[in-house]
Formats: sequence, structure tokens, C-alpha cells
Amino acid sequence: MMKAIQLEQWKDLSQAFHFQDEAFCYWDSRDSDDSSEPNDGDASEKPALLLIHGFPSASWDWSPMWQSLSEQYRLIAVDMLGFGLSSKSPKANYSIFFQADLQQALLQHLNIGAYSILAHDYGDTVAQELLARDLESQQIQQAFLLNGGLFPETHRALPIQKLMLSPLGFLLPHVINPKAFARSFERICAKPLAQQELDTLWQLLSHNHGQKVMPKLIRYITERRQNRKRWVTALQNTQAQLALINGSLDPISGSHMVERFRELVQEQDIFELPQLGHYPQLEDPQQVCQVILNASTSISR
Repeated sequence: MMKAIQLEQWKDLSQAFHFQDEAFCYWDSRDSDDSSEPNDGDASEKPALLLIHGFPSASWDWSPMWQSLSEQYRLIAVDMLGFGLSSKSPKANYSIFFQADLQQALLQHLNIGAYSILAHDYGDTVAQELLARDLESQQIQQAFLLNGGLFPETHRALPIQKLMLSPLGFLLPHVINPKAFARSFERICAKPLAQQELDTLWQLLSHNHGQKVMPKLIRYITERRQNRKRWVTALQNTQAQLALINGSLDPISGSHMVERFRELVQEQDIFELPQLGHYPQLEDPQQVCQVILNASTSISR
């Protein structure tokens, strides 16, 4: 059974990266690769897989699958601006375009050229922007997209998200608390998360007063509408191999989003997980990891 890495240990594995006067925490499996298998090779020789987390969580989401995925990939993950252990400046530029700039800057810092993507939720939108930029350079080899609002017309926002987008959004920091946060996860996860996982997610969100920037982060929903043509076209025209991995019971972007994906994206691999919700990688990391590894093998042929 796959278990998430304890938060303190996860912090110890992180490294610092500075970009545009903001501080970020990132993780690179090359620096924690302890494989002793003679034919396995070190992580720097493995294909790079960029892990892009969702809203309102952080790269820790990937920790249950970290060890297994690192056997095949060199894993790179960063807590984006406003998330997790990274900077949460109240005056920062909270946009999908900045987050994509951050990902590219980190890859350049690590001297990584070709890479693949595993993204979830908010991270899917960042991945779409990276795919849009990649139409000419074609550095992205594969893109695995977990539950996310790929199409604004199929995204079903939660009441708390609608509140954040409204003129009353500034009230959110005074309303949200661990219990309200846990209730939101109860609504979107088909398999309940353990209390320890919910506690960790809350710690990451509230780190450095993260609640205060959530109304700024939620503007990504508006950005999706404004940039729909660019980001949907990226899915349709990319030369990267796409694989959609979707928890069907997700009320935000579940089976209804998959149907739209089938309508609009011709070249695709779809893996539907009928018993899972919005956070497949936390609800059943073993199943999701196996799907990713199997999909990686099949779409690489």
C-alpha cells in the first residue's frame, strides 16, 4: 500500500529556487535516488517527468507515488506561487502564465530539455499553457492529465470557489478553517482521505497565511474562460502524446468533462477510474501510478 511521505520528511527533501524575487520549494528525485539496482541507472539518465499540482494543495500530493514513479522517471515538482511551502506574497502576480514561466525557469535551471508532464486540476491549466508554448519547440513528449477543468464550459465550481470569485471573496480568509476545508474534500473525493492527509493539506494551505491569497489564486477560473481558444487548441494540436486519467465520480471535472474531451480532442488515450473522485492520486495512488506506468509504456510505442 502506497503511503504519503510525512510532511517533515517532505520538507527535508525540498530545495530552494528563486524566480522573479519570489522563493520556491522544489523536489528533484535525482537528489534522493538511492536505487541499488545495477541496471536501473541514476535518475539523471531517466526521462524527466514534471509534476504540476492542483488547487488548493501542493506538490506533496504526489508523494504517495514518488518512489514508484521515480523508478522510471526523474521527477521534478515545485510548489507554485501561492501554494504549499513556496512564497505567498499578497502583491505577487498570480496568473497561469507566471506559473508556466516558473516551470520553464526551473527546467532551465536543472538543464532539462525534453520532458513529460503529469498534472492535476489547476496544474492541468498550467500544462495547457506549456503545451501551447511547445507547439513549435516540441520538447514535451507525453502529458498525463488528471481531473481538471480543461474546458471552462464543463467546469462545475464548488460554492466556496464561486464565493472566492465574487466581490465577497475577500471574506474567505475569515471563513475557511480546517473543518470547512475538510468538508470541501468530502464533497469532491469518492474515497475519503485519511484525517492525517487532510491535516497535512491544511498545514500546506495555511502555511505562511496562504488563506489570504486564495481569492487571488482562484482567478485562474476566469483565465480559463479568457484563454479558452489558446488552451483548447494546445490540446488539439500538440505533438505530445496525451493521456487523460479521470476519476469519474468527481463532481467538478469527472465523467462529464471526459465526454467533452472525446468530442474535442481526436488523438487521445483515456483512462477512466469509475470509483474515484477529484483527487485520484490521493484516493488510490497505487491504481493511478499503475495507470501512469502502463500508459507510459503504451503511448511510447
